[in-house]
Amino acid sequence: MTTQATAWRRVAPADAGFDAAALAHAIELAQACEIDAPRDLRAMLPDGSRHSNDRPLGPLKPRGKPSGLVVREGCIVAEYGDLETPEVTFSATKSYISACAGIAVDRGLIRDVDEPVAATVRDGGFDSPHNRRITWRHLLQQTSEWEGELFGVPDWIDRGRQVGSTASMTSRGNTIGGSAASSQSPRTLQAPGTFWEYNDVRVNRTALALLHLFGRPLPEVLMETVMRPIGASDGWQWHGYQTSWVDVNGRRVQSVSGGAHWGGGLWISTLDHARFGLLYLRKGNWNGQQVLSENWVRASMTPCAIKPEYGYLWWLNHAGSISAVAGEHAFAARGAGGNIVFVEPAMDVVIVLRWCRDTKAVIDSILETMS
Repeated sequence: MTTQATAWRRVAPADAGFDAAALAHAIELAQACEIDAPRDLRAMLPDGSRHSNDRPLGPLKPRGKPSGLVVREGCIVAEYGDLETPEVTFSATKSYISACAGIAVDRGLIRDVDEPVAATVRDGGFDSPHNRRITWRHLLQQTSEWEGELFGVPDWIDRGRQVGSTASMTSRGNTIGGSAASSQSPRTLQAPGTFWEYNDVRVNRTALALLHLFGRPLPEVLMETVMRPIGASDGWQWHGYQTSWVDVNGRRVQSVSGGAHWGGGLWISTLDHARFGLLYLRKGNWNGQQVLSENWVRASMTPCAIKPEYGYLWWLNHAGSISAVAGEHAFAARGAGGNIVFVEPAMDVVIVLRWCRDTKAVIDSILETMS
């Protein structure tokens, strides 16, 4: 059984600036907007037909029913479904990797995001002439073009994968969040920093680099530096793969994944997601404690030069790509299956949705109820 460390304050919608009847209607829409995917999430994963390891490599649990909540000025004003049971969250996990990178920057472990990763991470993954040019910024913006095999999965598996911030982030065929390149003709690599691509192998490579940098498992780092300070529950889990065990300072530890493309990833409750979103809404500050530096939060939401709807493993509301109602400074952690932690600083709102097939429509319908 999990426990919530700190209770949420709840206020009536009208007292938080919402049209109560309209918000209730929007929540009904959210409840009815369940994804048309089976409870068994293995149906959303690759089946090994393109590569022997392009298949479930980490644990997976059945999904629950839709859930969600709306937070205004730090208080819950609307909710539905089970808010406390940890759920698979797919690529929303990537934004938690971004937070770990922020801790590394704040502690001086990453001296400069434009410094080559090879300067501080010497595990063989950045030794080639191509990979040697990759910086931390490249990894965090998904422009690294890292080449190689990691935990038995080659990077070409996700080369040419098409994922857009306007997509529903549900599965298409045997891929998560978009189509993937054919193993027969993987696209030609470009110079690091010149090409944006949503590639889970490279995000997992980012997590492994951070693991070596900290010398400790990322779940331990996240728990101590972020989740415990913000009052998260003790029920969340972060998994890797059966193939992702590595030796770090004589200790055998598991490198975690940045999503559930091959299983694993972060399993977390809707309430804990909301706390994480609220931390970023508050520019890294939680009740007077600066958990993440404001500079890091600001940098994380700075548009990538060649992909303006993407920051440091966060999606940005560039040109209304996530919400047509929210402002240009809104952002979100997003994952397959309609999992989203949406943050709108201008309205002081956090919206978390789980298993929602049209997050944009639901978010817009909620925001439109504000007076």
